[in-house]
Amino acid sequence: MPGDTQIVPFPSINLDCGQTLAPVEAAYETYGTLNAAKTNAILIVHAFSGDAHAGGPGGWWESMIGGGKAFDTDKYFVICTNVLGGCRGTTGPGSIDPATGQPFGMNFPVITIGDMVRLQKMVIDHLGITRLLSVAGGSMGGMQALEWAVAYPEAVASAIPIASTARHSAQQIAFNEVGRQAIMADPDWNEGNYYGQKLPGRGLSVARMVGHITYMSDDSMREKFGRRQRDESMFEVESYLRYRGSQFVDRFDANSYLFITKAMDLFDLTAGKTTLAAALERATTRFLVISFTSDWLYPSYQSQEIVNALRRRNHDVAYCELRSSYGHDAFLVEVEEQTDLVRGFLASTLKGRR
Repeated sequence: MPGDTQIVPFPSINLDCGQTLAPVEAAYETYGTLNAAKTNAILIVHAFSGDAHAGGPGGWWESMIGGGKAFDTDKYFVICTNVLGGCRGTTGPGSIDPATGQPFGMNFPVITIGDMVRLQKMVIDHLGITRLLSVAGGSMGGMQALEWAVAYPEAVASAIPIASTARHSAQQIAFNEVGRQAIMADPDWNEGNYYGQKLPGRGLSVARMVGHITYMSDDSMREKFGRRQRDESMFEVESYLRYRGSQFVDRFDANSYLFITKAMDLFDLTAGKTTLAAALERATTRFLVISFTSDWLYPSYQSQEIVNALRRRNHDVAYCELRSSYGHDAFLVEVEEQTDLVRGFLASTLKGRR
């Protein structure tokens, strides 16, 4: 973990599965200064493999967080937490189970996006913040932003879900299942009991390779690799995917992959409601929804479903589909247009709170 990551312990957290996880720890980082009225706080929620280190050198959203950037730390107090079930400081399957003195492994309870948000709310309460100016994130982060708006409408003034969805499609679930099966087929996975032993690197690497394909677009892969060969035995795209897979093994836990992807698949904002519009009825936040033309993992129609549902309830929502050839990764690399949109949206939200 980066040196400025902080860990806050809590006695317990009640989970949607009916179990209680006790104790529980949450890792978080902050950037900028919280004003006296505590009205300038923004929560950044990360995508599947992210962590609390969103801003600063090496941060996964360094291009968007900092002085003068979209999430301007000269104006705003930015917070990012590592999700429940993660492996970068927050309690997850690699953490020690107090009942056994050993890592949880597959004994870790089933978690949901709602559980992740519940722990984030505990962190925000710990910081003494009663209402966030905004919750923002891409991909799985967008799911959390939507969950915040529905679960804690009084605690968030605006939400910015980017390249996201209100529920996974069959195709999205299918890709996650291929990754899970790749991990569990690795003999070194050992039913999840690999801690202190050889890691299931082959399975986790293949899972990441499959996932990475979905993050790119046909255009971006053609431009980056084409059919160029690295040598007589390997195409450039093969070399790239193998590198990405091996790199992922060094920083991510295979069991966290299983639990977090399942939480994403279980997420359904309409659960228990007749329509998506009904599910969003409780939300009182302003919304900025962003999608990208070449994103085939989280295609624009899913963002448009959210926007249409919000408009049916007369919610304050702005929507923009940005042109990009980068696929799903566009939310991480298409900085200029996102910055303009986010900067204006946050400024008007802050003005409305004064």
